[in-house]
Amino acid sequence: MKKNDSHSSTNNSRRWKRTELVLLILYAIAFYLIIIRRSLHLSRDHYSQLYGLRPGWLTRFTQRPNDVSDAQWRSFRGNLPLITVVFGMFTLVANTLRAYFDLKARGMSIVWIFISLIYLSYLHGACIVFILSIASINYLLVKIFARKKYFALVIWGFNIFFLVCNRVYGGYSFSILGQQWTYLDNFRGAFRWHICFNFVVLRMISFGYDYHWADQDSRFDQKKHTQRCHICKPRQACYHLLQERSLQNGKYTYSMYICYLVYAPLYLAGPIISFNAFASQLGVPQTNYSARDVTCYGLRWVFSLVLMELMTHLFHFNAFTISVLWKKLSPMDMFVIGYGAAYCQSMVPSSLSRETLRVDPGTQGLKFHVAEVLSHLALFSVLVTVVRSFKLQALVSNAPEETLISLQLCACSYVESSPQRICQGVLIIATTWKVFGKTGMLPTTNGLYMYIPLGGSQKKLLNVWIIFTFVAIWHDLEWKLLSWAWLTCLFFVPEMILKSAASAFQVESAFGEFVFRELRAVAGAITITCLMVANLVGYVIGPSGMNWLISQFLQEEGLSVVGGMLMTFYVGTKLMFHIDDAKQRRQ
Repeated sequence: MKKNDSHSSTNNSRRWKRTELVLLILYAIAFYLIIIRRSLHLSRDHYSQLYGLRPGWLTRFTQRPNDVSDAQWRSFRGNLPLITVVFGMFTLVANTLRAYFDLKARGMSIVWIFISLIYLSYLHGACIVFILSIASINYLLVKIFARKKYFALVIWGFNIFFLVCNRVYGGYSFSILGQQWTYLDNFRGAFRWHICFNFVVLRMISFGYDYHWADQDSRFDQKKHTQRCHICKPRQACYHLLQERSLQNGKYTYSMYICYLVYAPLYLAGPIISFNAFASQLGVPQTNYSARDVTCYGLRWVFSLVLMELMTHLFHFNAFTISVLWKKLSPMDMFVIGYGAAYCQSMVPSSLSRETLRVDPGTQGLKFHVAEVLSHLALFSVLVTVVRSFKLQALVSNAPEETLISLQLCACSYVESSPQRICQGVLIIATTWKVFGKTGMLPTTNGLYMYIPLGGSQKKLLNVWIIFTFVAIWHDLEWKLLSWAWLTCLFFVPEMILKSAASAFQVESAFGEFVFRELRAVAGAITITCLMVANLVGYVIGPSGMNWLISQFLQEEGLSVVGGMLMTFYVGTKLMFHIDDAKQRRQ
């Protein structure tokens, strides 16, 4: 009798979930149609008041100008033919020398140093002196203090010091070396070196810690890991194994170190992989991708570029933000533009964010501000377009395999870490943290070299403040970013309480499971809304604009918009529950 009741209850639950899924999909379709329509109308009705719109190659078909108001995207788009030719030449040289001289890791490191320094000479001109000088001092400090107990203080103190000084002094003037060198300020290249140097800082920290741990007893059981890992094979190792496995001291050379810091395909957009993983594969051409796979990947990149072009012709949200026109809109229209602005700006790689290019320094950076639900599509499009271009070059040049895997994660995990993806559970912030650690865009430096030494999960409520503060400083020295970091940490506290409560809660009936599922969805909607506010404060309006934002959304129309947001995020959370259920059934 109990078995029949249990079977009946299971069938009823499945029927209800199927019905619920249909209703959720219908709501999502309706929401998409409303947002797309509203977005198209906004771009059409206000285009005459927007800055940065130019006729594009799709204008004759769409009857809409192209949004090229963003300096970074405009530069990447305009220089794409040159980038393609330059990296094609680099690839030809590297692969020819590898094949002709049968070069291994050490030889390839010299080749890539030569190629990368040519690349950096174009990007930063004479400022390459600053990069190599700071990197060389860091190398000496690592070699001298790596065996000392206070090594962590030395490596972090040195790198944070220059991270801050580079910003404060704007990359320095050559006059600090003497007035006779002042003329070199006229040869500073196309990109501001101190912005791109943020990624170099993280690589310097990775090298230092990997060398520091090389002679220490590792708790990592390689044999046990290999037996359990489905990726590791006799001639193939997963990224985790490569990262944890220490190299011989002979691998920690100055040439390998410099190659790791300035490796051309990953210099501008990342992602960051550990020194151990990079050095252990530099001399091994990738074998996971055939010529056909590379060709197919190239076609995928072309599709991404066309999609990005289509979106910048149809949706002019970056121009809305540049023109500060969004302040004159209704709460609903501000939601359409503002959330996309905050979310997209918070996720852009640092080297492609504000003020990277010396041209148009007052223009805000790579933030394709699209409608709330379209922001994820636009974000995916711009990041995939940029990242896939570098990954395609890396594929052709036989880059280290795990570098390519990291690039793939980098392109895809942004979508996975969007609110629709993250809201599958209540643990929004912790999930985002882990995803960024895997992608390398908020690099593994935060987890492997900061989170664990600070005490890991045992001191999570304390070290989260340190880590998010570092992330804010790493991006830029602005009170807005610090506000974003500290607001995110504040939202982390109730999340931890909910996590503890969820762990202690035992579901014993179908009704209990239903209630628990609903509570998780509501909690996910609230947390997403809180993170949206934190992003708006951190990347759009600043701390001083909070009162204005609250006053706008406490109006009658604003309250209805807030209710609609919560309902939409609730639906998105429930949809992710269904997607996860489907994945579990397949497994």
